[in-house]
Amino acid sequence: MQRNPPFSPRVSTGAPRPESVCRAQSVEAQGAVIGLLLAAGFSRRFGVANKLCQPLADGTWIAVRAARALVQALPQSMAVVRAQDTALQAALAAEGLQLVICDDMHVTQSDSLKQGVAHAQANYPSLQGVVIALADMPFIQPATIVRVAQALSEAATASQPSQPNAAAMHTAPVTMVQPVYQGQPGHPVGFAAAWLPALHTLQGDQGARALLRNHPAQVLRITCEDAGCVVDIDTPEALAALRHSASE
Repeated sequence: MQRNPPFSPRVSTGAPRPESVCRAQSVEAQGAVIGLLLAAGFSRRFGVANKLCQPLADGTWIAVRAARALVQALPQSMAVVRAQDTALQAALAAEGLQLVICDDMHVTQSDSLKQGVAHAQANYPSLQGVVIALADMPFIQPATIVRVAQALSEAATASQPSQPNAAAMHTAPVTMVQPVYQGQPGHPVGFAAAWLPALHTLQGDQGARALLRNHPAQVLRITCEDAGCVVDIDTPEALAALRHSASE
């Protein structure tokens, strides 16, 4: 869970950039960098209800707000969703995301991540990398996602790395990209294509944190002024606090 700073959704999301501008910049600058939204969690800390389908202050579902930011920045985006979450599937498809359906009832975050990465690799042969976003982080600005994807694309173009083996991981000229807000590491995180085999080795609910922790020299951290990149919604209390903040 991220440590949430004082946050007002109205201020931090800001005025949305024109979609045509974001999309044009994305297509031109990022090439085959794919957005991957992880929306297959069980929301155990939230209780019985699926937190991703809970409305924010303006009535927009949490996951839908996250999806809109991702697809605005990266039109070629997909979402990993559990098979039984049909309402969420329909909502994300309506936002323009490709769907990757998880059939495993006991899926962990790493399982859904690996399934999404495999789908991206199978459908985008010229894949330069993936930008991994979390569906319970609805306040990330599209501009932050664009910056992560741009940095990832530029690094991939400059280095043209081969896939690193275990021995070469520490010196390979490949890149992971992570935004940082006031010293806090945030999301989304970008992974160059050479790191995708390593993503397939992950286990459990820690996601890709182990790669970032174990290979700090390969992580490009970009400072941003986007408080939303460190704000997630894990509990009903957190959602209620954000709704209250938005209404003040």
